[in-house]
Amino acid sequence: MIVIPPNSGNSRPLSTSKPDSDTAIAAVAAAPDKSRHRAIRSFVVRAGRMTGAQERAWRELWPALGIENGDTPLDFAVIFGRDAPVVLEIGFGNGETLVALASAHPAANHVGLEVHPPGVGHLMLRCEAEHLQNVRVICDDAVQVLQRRAGDASLDEVLLYFPDPWPKKRHHKRRIVQPDFVALVARKLKPGGVLRMATDWQPYAEHMLAIAGGCALLRNESATGDYVTRPDSRPVTRFERRGQRLGHGVWDLAFRRT
Repeated sequence: MIVIPPNSGNSRPLSTSKPDSDTAIAAVAAAPDKSRHRAIRSFVVRAGRMTGAQERAWRELWPALGIENGDTPLDFAVIFGRDAPVVLEIGFGNGETLVALASAHPAANHVGLEVHPPGVGHLMLRCEAEHLQNVRVICDDAVQVLQRRAGDASLDEVLLYFPDPWPKKRHHKRRIVQPDFVALVARKLKPGGVLRMATDWQPYAEHMLAIAGGCALLRNESATGDYVTRPDSRPVTRFERRGQRLGHGVWDLAFRRT
């Protein structure tokens, strides 16, 4: 059940129960829906070790920033306490990009999806330090959330930055960018909404281009029909800067919902 406490700042936090670190990990690893056992996942759940600060974030900050798992439809106007553009980032890692975007664009509501509890804890700590009121986080499988909880035409942007490329051919089926996934994202975008992707693995960039280019509901924003210049809205992360120093290329893609 979603319970919205009194307004604080420019949005209302989502009140939930306070999970400890073991609960947080179990919430992701458990598969209450039998269909999850049959699905090919694009990620491997790694519990990792949370710092004391990250454990505190789960205890103290999750009630305001976290959206509990389940089948309840996501009503973003209720969750954030306002009607505003919704930007969804899938697989935010430690939240570096999400925090930068939320800080630079306070008029938008930002939702992060990540399956690794330490990364979620790190993001919540950053939100606390930056006093961000326009961020919410879900610790669950992005495909399940999009399928079961996100309404059609409910998102203004979907961000998929540097997903696991699964470079070995036998693992390509695990790549998150597949025809069914792109079609699903396209349905969840509002007309005019944008799917933005980036990768530093050229074969995966070519795969993304082919798959997204084959979706009838999406139009490539590239004037040359391939890649776009890194948008100002996507900050250069430490991960990306390290890759640049090593001579790695980065490919950005943008596809608009027709």
